[in-house]
Order: sequence, then C-alpha cells, then structure tokens
Amino acid sequence: MNGPHGVHAAGNAVPPLDGELAGILDDLDGIHPGIDLIRDGIRHLALDRHTLDATQTLIAAVAGGSDGTNVVNALGQLIARLATADSNPALRTLPLDQQKVAQLNGETTAFVLAHPDLAQFASDTSAAIDGI
Repeated sequence: MNGPHGVHAAGNAVPPLDGELAGILDDLDGIHPGIDLIRDGIRHLALDRHTLDATQTLIAAVAGGSDGTNVVNALGQLIARLATADSNPALRTLPLDQQKVAQLNGETTAFVLAHPDLAQFASDTSAAIDGI
C-alpha cells in the first residue's frame, strides 16, 4: 500500500501548476537570484505531496500565523528594509525627501502585511482542514 491512505494511482497524483500560478512564477524569472529561490520554493511547495497536518502547517506558515510568524509578514519586513536608506545603501543617493517617502511606504507595507486581519483568512483556511 502506497501513499498516506494506501492509495497511489494516477488519479491521486499532485496536478501540475495552474496557469495563473505558473504565469506569475514565470513572470518573476531572472529578476534576482533571491527571487528565483523564492519561486523555486513556491513551486516545490505547490507540487510536493503533503499530509493534512503538513498542509495546515504550511498554510499557517505562509500567511496564517496570527502572531506574525508567517512568510507574508517576512516579505513585508523585507520590503521595509529595502525601502530604507539606513539598511539599503542604494537609496542613499536619492534626495532626502524621496528617501523618507520610500521608507514611509515600505514601513506601511510591512504594517499592512503584518496585520492580524490579513492572517485571519489563511488561519481560517488551515482550521477548515481540521474541521474547525
């Protein structure tokens, strides 16, 4: 007996990426090696076979950790870091006013992506898998 439920057949295979997700990943190709690693990780998560428990955990880790422990929050923090001249020397060549606007927008992005209401949808998705 193969698989977590004793079923291993073509009809039980993980399907290929849908056009929307595949298209987004293709559009992000070659921007930066770090983005390529993120793309590879998303592709791996999407195409790997998961248990119910692992699926719940992955959904929470990607976007549902209400305490801010999730990938969406990490991306928001990354945006804030990239948008701040103190942590991104490339911005230091900009006029000070422009630096401050970029920093404010980056910090706002981090705030919005860390908001617990945003995590609630993925948290609810994870809970639905458990029948809650």
